Amino acid sequence: MRKWIQGHSLSIAAIALFVAAFVGQVLTGRAEYNQDQQAHGEPPATLAEYLGTGHFGEATLENWESEFLQMAVFVFLTAFLVQRGSAESRKPDDEEGAGDEPSDEDPRRHRYDPRAPWPVRRGGVALALYRNSLSIVLFLLFLASFLGHAATGAAEYSSEQAAHGEPGAGMLGYLATSRFWFESFQNWQSEFLSVFAIAVLSIWFRQQHSPESKPVHAPHEQTGEE
Repeated sequence: MRKWIQGHSLSIAAIALFVAAFVGQVLTGRAEYNQDQQAHGEPPATLAEYLGTGHFGEATLENWESEFLQMAVFVFLTAFLVQRGSAESRKPDDEEGAGDEPSDEDPRRHRYDPRAPWPVRRGGVALALYRNSLSIVLFLLFLASFLGHAATGAAEYSSEQAAHGEPGAGMLGYLATSRFWFESFQNWQSEFLSVFAIAVLSIWFRQQHSPESKPVHAPHEQTGEE
């Protein structure tokens, strides 16, 4: 068990931090929601009731939406674009070793490798999809979160409108509001800024032992981890 935990410590730590932060969001979000309910003379929501509100769903999914968009765009763009000197970039064409990175190797050469994933061994359409499966899955997670944000945001928006005697909006109607796009853009811009920051700051700064950093002794002009 100890060996298994050590071998999966990064994902264990990440999910533990997620759960702790998620619980904190739920508890503080419910407290804020109930304060607003009290101000409008409405009964407070139980924990189960709060989890079914647009207030909770919108706050959660609009953030997941931006995170999945960030990762999808980052994975996709780094397959084609470069940043000279960055640990997060492929080597530019004029640098030694360009095109010889492990991710550039033709997977068809490993078709008969019994340890290769089954799409590699099968080839054809399965391999074509698998070659881009990481960005595809991330973009699908973004789309699911985007639609979830729109649906739960519409529910929260309509609830607020009803409290003020105004008409609500369905999902498509909410997509047409400036509020929806403000919520999205305020998150998207911060995610793209963080992509820019890690790509550029890794040119000059290091974190020993991290695969997201160049070796501490590496020159600033070196692109990639090696």
